[in-house]
Amino acid sequence: AHQVDREFRVISALAASDVPVARTRVLCNDDSVIGQMFYIMDAVEGRILIDPSMPEQSAAERSAIFDSMNDVLARLHKVDPVNVGLSDYGRTGQYIARQVARWSKQYAELKTEDIPAMDRLAEYLPANIPDEDLTTIVHGDYRLGNLIVHPSEPRVVAVLDWELSTLGHPLCDVAYNCLGYHLTEPPHGFARADLAALGLPREEDYVAAYCRRVGRERIGNWNYYVAFSLYRLAAIAQGVYVRGLQGNSSNPESIKMSRAPRERAELAWSLVS
Repeated sequence: AHQVDREFRVISALAASDVPVARTRVLCNDDSVIGQMFYIMDAVEGRILIDPSMPEQSAAERSAIFDSMNDVLARLHKVDPVNVGLSDYGRTGQYIARQVARWSKQYAELKTEDIPAMDRLAEYLPANIPDEDLTTIVHGDYRLGNLIVHPSEPRVVAVLDWELSTLGHPLCDVAYNCLGYHLTEPPHGFARADLAALGLPREEDYVAAYCRRVGRERIGNWNYYVAFSLYRLAAIAQGVYVRGLQGNSSNPESIKMSRAPRERAELAWSLVS
């Protein structure tokens, strides 16, 4: 369910930080007004560029937009939750363990076929969680399509779609943001793209830029974080597919996602096996 009250809260709180968000106006929790809770925020002028190849942009503009996306994510992870009133926005520590348990349970409840890679990951991931147990504000679905880019300049002016945000492990946010380097299906995947020709950074350079911005040398266990993100995405895809089968999905394309859970799980397992 789209928890608009949480989304309103985090956007309102981040207005006091250097993370670009739309200005919030009011939260209405009276269901009698329009039939459900809602909030109002300002419209932010700009572009939503879903396709990472950004065909209408130059190579230099693509490079700058990716760098801005990287910069904003680093800024988010440097925000102190206490300073912006979000100390109780989620639990501190053990984010990966809780997420694996959550998505494993959801996948098991919605399973439509045997996917051995999902079963292997369900055992491997909780048994091999990296020791570095960090907690920051995380977006949960940080990708190009959830950003508003300035109308004419190659920079991010607002981050949208905070429904999965919480207090969590920042390196999971970074890995999720980098899934396009591993996925091939449009519009988000660009694993087969000619990055140099497009002006896009290599994954290792993108991750290195993030590390410089947050003051760390490197990210150890990188493949683990990517595999975790793919496992989570596979479980989400399974839910979308089942809702499509049941006729409960708002996305008419959901019924076509039958292969996505297997493909993402097998890709994840190949990274850690």
